[in-house]
Amino acid sequence: MRMNGTQPSRTGILGGTFNPVHLGHLLLAEAAAEAYELSRVLLIPCAAPPHKSVPDLAASEHRLAMLKAAVESSLLLEVSDAEIARGGVSYAVDTVRELKRENPGVEWFFILGSDMLAELHQWRDVYRLLDMCRFVTFGRPGLEPDSLKAEDLRLRPPWPERLLRDARPGRRVDISSREIRYRVAEGMSIRYLVPPEVEMYIAEHGLYRG
Repeated sequence: MRMNGTQPSRTGILGGTFNPVHLGHLLLAEAAAEAYELSRVLLIPCAAPPHKSVPDLAASEHRLAMLKAAVESSLLLEVSDAEIARGGVSYAVDTVRELKRENPGVEWFFILGSDMLAELHQWRDVYRLLDMCRFVTFGRPGLEPDSLKAEDLRLRPPWPERLLRDARPGRRVDISSREIRYRVAEGMSIRYLVPPEVEMYIAEHGLYRG
């Protein structure tokens, strides 16, 4: 994805299934932008997640449309279809390589929740990826970064220490996409868990009803 207009020098990447996007995702993106003075944050929905099976994964066009609706009024957040357009299993190393090639001169910040930090050693070509961008981590409910030790990351030096230096407490917003899908399937309200535009989209398209 080549970004339009003047290229921002510091850009965040927040990837995921976004199945669906919820307020926790948006707050994480905003927190990273504030903490690291990012010009913008790209939200990148995957085509197919590499590390987990999601049996109730909504079609990519729905997840992409919900994201676009959620950030339509934001001057900071943008949506990239890089992984969906590429198709197949989505690997972060391929996405970052593509972004760097198309947007030279940009400093990239890969945003993680602390629950993903201990799984980073399983990612494809992780050391190449770590060399290509700066990873910044924010605490998730039940797993604040200060509870992690270098040996928990199972990466070779100096990466564990470097990653933990860029780990910060997060907002205590206990929302998950799984909970939202469950509540929709059970006919329960998801108001105040997702943006109103996303709540409306889910209802209009009959998503997650089981």
